[in-house]
Amino acid sequence: MLELRPCCECCGTDLPPASLAARICSFECTFCTACAEGVLQGRCPNCSGELVRRPVRPADRLAKFPASTARKVKPQGCVAA
Repeated sequence: MLELRPCCECCGTDLPPASLAARICSFECTFCTACAEGVLQGRCPNCSGELVRRPVRPADRLAKFPASTARKVKPQGCVAA
């Protein structure tokens, strides 16, 4: 099950579970659209994987299976892989 991480790893922008602006790789590294399409050019800086839109978990399932609250932000920001 996806963690639905709460923020962009590059800039710290909040990405709530229902956000359409969240992008993830196959390892669930999470980025905002601006970072994913900008500096990262669609590639994860951690694994070089493709960044795609994170799916939205239905509200009734979110209540039973909540999103992660652990924030993970790179102190130096991100650079393209």
